[in-house]
Amino acid sequence: YTDEAIKVIEANRNQPFFLYLAHWGVHTPLQALKSDYESLAALPTHRERVYGAMLLAMDRSVGRVMAALKAQGLEQNTLVVFTSDNGAPNYIALPNLNKPYRGWKLTLFEGGVRVPYIARWPAKLPAGGHFPNPVSSMDLLPTIAAAAGAELPKDRVIDGTNLLPHLTGEQTSPPHDVLFWRDGSYQMVIAKGWKLQQAERPNKTW
Repeated sequence: YTDEAIKVIEANRNQPFFLYLAHWGVHTPLQALKSDYESLAALPTHRERVYGAMLLAMDRSVGRVMAALKAQGLEQNTLVVFTSDNGAPNYIALPNLNKPYRGWKLTLFEGGVRVPYIARWPAKLPAGGHFPNPVSSMDLLPTIAAAAGAELPKDRVIDGTNLLPHLTGEQTSPPHDVLFWRDGSYQMVIAKGWKLQQAERPNKTW
């Protein structure tokens, strides 16, 4: 995936482009390069070393993509976003992966929905900032469209918000008053610093 991403960067260096790079790792099956595994001998268990080696490989891939942008003179004026679709699952026998948050992948507790969300755009965004307000992956479309100067589709409702004015400090109010999640009958809302979860199986409210 990283090799192909670098080809895309090189082929489009003279025109605007959008690259969506979704690595399969870190994910099951837990598999890693022997060289990465052996470099992490300080980790106490075999499973932790394999998982750590997978993280190492992904980190190396991200580094290669960033290096390719720099090599093509695109580093300063490219918006790069790093995020994930969910927290770690509970079926890989690594019980501390989502700490200090409760819950796992497929739950709506923080361990299931709170993920890295990092944006880098040296030409436009201040470095080293921390944005405290809840945001969503649905914000990616309007944010990227705004960065590219593209119009959003007008034939559907766009639920996301352009985060750029919030990240630059032009807009000081939170980007969302309310955020909703739903997986079948399992639902969650975050509003004004509070979270409500409702499930049918088990029939429970948190």
